[in-house]
Amino acid sequence: MQVFKFGGASVSSASSIKNAAGIIRMFSGPKVIVISAMGKTTNALEDVVRAYFKGDSSMWDHLATIRKYHDDIMLHLSAGNEVNWSNVETLFSTLEERMKTTPSMNFDYEYDQVVSYGELISTAIISSFYQSIGLENKWIDIRKSLITDDMYREANINWEISEKKISATFDLSQNQLFITQGFLGGTTTSHTTTLGREGSDYTAAILGNMLSAQDVTIWKNVPGVLNADPDFFSSTQKLDELSYREAIELSYSGARVIHPKTIKPLQNKHIPLLVKSFEEPDQPGTIIHEVDHPLNLVPVFIIKQKQALITLSQEDYSFISIHTISEVFALFAKYRLKVGLIQQSALDLSLAFDEPEQGVEELIAELRKRFDARYNTGLDLVTIRFYNQDAINEITKGRQVYIEQKTRRTARLLLK
Repeated sequence: MQVFKFGGASVSSASSIKNAAGIIRMFSGPKVIVISAMGKTTNALEDVVRAYFKGDSSMWDHLATIRKYHDDIMLHLSAGNEVNWSNVETLFSTLEERMKTTPSMNFDYEYDQVVSYGELISTAIISSFYQSIGLENKWIDIRKSLITDDMYREANINWEISEKKISATFDLSQNQLFITQGFLGGTTTSHTTTLGREGSDYTAAILGNMLSAQDVTIWKNVPGVLNADPDFFSSTQKLDELSYREAIELSYSGARVIHPKTIKPLQNKHIPLLVKSFEEPDQPGTIIHEVDHPLNLVPVFIIKQKQALITLSQEDYSFISIHTISEVFALFAKYRLKVGLIQQSALDLSLAFDEPEQGVEELIAELRKRFDARYNTGLDLVTIRFYNQDAINEITKGRQVYIEQKTRRTARLLLK
């Protein structure tokens, strides 16, 4: 059994959805297909939920744009095919009815309830169309099988309950092709949760683990894992293979090609992860697996944008102690902030982290009760694995360097 994951770019149009059907047919045997929201729908639904939470009527304009985008895709898919779209209509109606209610006071909760419709609608469209062209499949609402806690926007899997439900739901003796949503889960009280942005990769890995898949394949618009993001670098090289360990290092540092939590469930059962191009499905792509030989890799560049840097000092010139650091991290945990880089001197503690959606002013106000706090926003955190001096010179040319750290294999730089 194989697990395939198709991201938003690979199902962003009627032609790409047909292309995905061709890829599925290329491979024999039972398959579970994990699908993301189409195109940039998640971003668009984020605009909807922000407006909804603030009571801003612009949410209806955002929702109308999303509806038209999906209607156009369904119109093109219907040409020459008789497709039953009733389940799609039900999902849109349910979402619209929710928009008429008053939101709770918990933004993260509302985010998961609304943004989840991107995956639900995309899988409903694709499942219905594939049925119409003879690609028999069963549509699964993953929220009923992948059970999580209630940490909205970054839920944790209840492995014991989920494994039992997944095994019962994905019954390969009854069906050979399943279509389900990435990114989503559900609580024991039937509330929708999400697994973190770009979490569909993680869903595919979880299903691969629980169903003991032969392998898991992520289909993307790149030929495999590249040594740099082509959005930032004009010249890139494909990495033919990576170890599980190296893939974890890259994803943790912010490599967008793989969600950071993807590797562990696969490594636990020694399941290979393939990253392949949906434009050239017959090409080998990149394989991530157990590696028993040294990897001689070119420098690999990872850029995380929208970083904030806070430098804290104690006003009485006291040393930065382990107790000081513990106090600061407790505060960061309270605000659910992800720290990517730390630097300490005798009197200063600097932390770089993902800039929160609501800004850093509330955090700074709380920190200034105890510390002298200086901060910058709009920075880039650049990680270079297998760095050399030429690679560092290339990335820092013409830029201000706030922090530079080096280990044997990794250089990390915070830049403006």
